[in-house]
Amino acid sequence: MTEPGFGAATTTDEVLDGIDLSGKVALVTGASTGLGQETSRALAAKGARVIMTARDEARGAAALRQVKAAVPGADAELELVELGLLASVRAFADRVLDQHPEIHILIANAGVMAAPFGRTADGFELQFGTNHLGHFVLVNRLLPALLKGAPSRVVMVSSFGHQLGDIDFDDPNYQRRDYDKFAAYGQSKTANVLFAVELDRRLGSRGVRSYALHPGAIRTELGRHLDGGDLSAMRARVGRAPGAVARPKSIQAGAATSVWAATSPDLADRGGIYLEDCHIADTRSEMGLDGVRDYALDGERARRLWTLSEELVAEQFPA
Repeated sequence: MTEPGFGAATTTDEVLDGIDLSGKVALVTGASTGLGQETSRALAAKGARVIMTARDEARGAAALRQVKAAVPGADAELELVELGLLASVRAFADRVLDQHPEIHILIANAGVMAAPFGRTADGFELQFGTNHLGHFVLVNRLLPALLKGAPSRVVMVSSFGHQLGDIDFDDPNYQRRDYDKFAAYGQSKTANVLFAVELDRRLGSRGVRSYALHPGAIRTELGRHLDGGDLSAMRARVGRAPGAVARPKSIQAGAATSVWAATSPDLADRGGIYLEDCHIADTRSEMGLDGVRDYALDGERARRLWTLSEELVAEQFPA
């Protein structure tokens, strides 16, 4: 399903044309640069109250200033949170709930990509711990506000990279197998999709709809760990010709699918789905250059990941 005229080049402002977000509260993680900053600007420009999160105060403050300069009178604020530290995530969620009893849009945009091997402060593999488990705890901790704000939406910024790796339920944190940064990234992005599937199954009927998406190929700081050899290796894994490159998007086009997922009236009765280029992606059983792998939408795997995630973070969320 594609909105008339919407596609890979569609921008945030085009998606939001005619939409009024006055009175809505939106939270965007990873808002200090790139897609998160643009997503925050676009939502604020339509009247939403935007909670921008960052892990670095100076960079977050600079992004907040830029949003307010671009949108005079913008109702935006900055909060600090480290997704790789669950104590920080829990403290942040408590602060937000105290100040914002209702949340209408939550966009889980923050993440790391193809990072060298590392572990979070809680001992999880860095990409799985940051991209998935940090957001798993954050979203679940904020569910009281999302339920009170219903109809509300949770948007997980996944990636085409989910095709690089499924969940290894026996060793998600690379304690026994050799580390592969692309497979680890793929696993974390598959986890984002499966989380959206299970969250929507649990809460869709109560007005909290969930989506996952691929924003496109955008030159942002997310790819700071990649060099020319890494890019060639990734292209080889997904079957691209040696000289082929993904057509890059602008920041405004890259953030458009997030904004579309968060606001489109046409998605009001749909959830637990994967989006790309402002449309619902096709499902595929083998790796390809677009679409979503069937394992990332599998309901049984989504339920299994939820249970595993609860065990890993030592906290239950019986939504």
